[in-house]
Amino acid sequence: MRPGVLTVGAVNGAALLLSLAGFGATLWYGLDEPGNALAFGTLIALGELARWGAAPGEREPAPLAAAGALAYALLGTDAGTATTHGVLQIVAVVVAGGLAGIVPHLARGGGPDTDHLARRVLTVAFAALCFQPLYNSGAVVEHLGQGPPYALFLLLLLVLTALCDAVLAAVLLRARTGFPFGPLLRDELRALLGIGSAVCATGAVMALAVAAAGLWALPVLAVPLLLTQVSFRRYAAVRTVNRQTIASLARATEIAGCTPPGHAHRVAALSAAVGRELGLSGAELAVLEYAALMHDIGQLSLVDPVEGGATALLPVEEQRRIALLGGEVVRRTGVPVAVAVVVERQADPYREQPLPARIVRTVNAYDDLAGDGAGAALEALEQLRLGTARDYHPDVVESLARVLARGGAAGVTSAVAG
Repeated sequence: MRPGVLTVGAVNGAALLLSLAGFGATLWYGLDEPGNALAFGTLIALGELARWGAAPGEREPAPLAAAGALAYALLGTDAGTATTHGVLQIVAVVVAGGLAGIVPHLARGGGPDTDHLARRVLTVAFAALCFQPLYNSGAVVEHLGQGPPYALFLLLLLVLTALCDAVLAAVLLRARTGFPFGPLLRDELRALLGIGSAVCATGAVMALAVAAAGLWALPVLAVPLLLTQVSFRRYAAVRTVNRQTIASLARATEIAGCTPPGHAHRVAALSAAVGRELGLSGAELAVLEYAALMHDIGQLSLVDPVEGGATALLPVEEQRRIALLGGEVVRRTGVPVAVAVVVERQADPYREQPLPARIVRTVNAYDDLAGDGAGAALEALEQLRLGTARDYHPDVVESLARVLARGGAAGVTSAVAG
């Protein structure tokens, strides 16, 4: 069994056991403060219901549900009255609310994956375990009181919880895809500066507001995060339209008969996987993917199409001419200038290229050279290795070989989505 499978199984198994322990303890000892449990469970369920579906493999935020779960984990008093719910009841309420909220998504064939659910359980349990025993023992109030130091203590716990979630997310994605851990963790930490900071701040404010004013504070504080989800929905719609436009432009070369069907999308998917392997993340990967989709668009300017669309077999000067034509076309489409730079420099010697251009050139050549069957793929990789003196960067070629050994772009995509 692969180590990655063991890692995923261990994380998901730990979350499952913790959930069962939470339900078991709650059923055995009864539910403390049912009103609080119902209010926070409903808030978590509504947050999951408001979830906006993301593309496979992308972060799928539910900030209201996450903030509500963290606030319940850090709840010490309700309108001045001390609470008595423990860590296991917190886990049970969070799981129950989350499951209630995702049922409609599951009925439509969507919803979060098991990794997302496991992370939610483990991170909330971490926050509750760090806070509840200290608060219930009186140590927190004795040393910090109920003023600003107490609020800073809550924020510190939330920061630690967010870091725990980032590490868990990177570990799970590393186990499923084999991508380097460092860039994956960097992606997760960058996300903390955006939606993650809003979730942490709102979770702390919710816990403090309920402690002072009671459960009536929850609906008021839920509004900002609901607006955040609406904003994300609009952003996601704009991003989807942009990507569809670029994908349509990429298909123009196929419709015109300049490139084989599916070539641009194969190169884009494989380039993204190689970019991940080499440590690219975030905006760099977006530029790489868009450039890979549009890398052959310069062929539309040719009088006579290249036979089979295989530009890797053309003389170097002809490759450069097509690349420059493609860069000029891309500059007129309104996409970021960085995409055009990658397209127009894909035929340069690799020592003069930026990393995305090296990746596009190598993957494009592989797709041009590789036919059907494992033998043709191995022969294409061998030709790329022979060209590492000038045309293809050795590190990119070896990264491509590792990605292909794991199943290629299809294997990476399924791992990310699953």
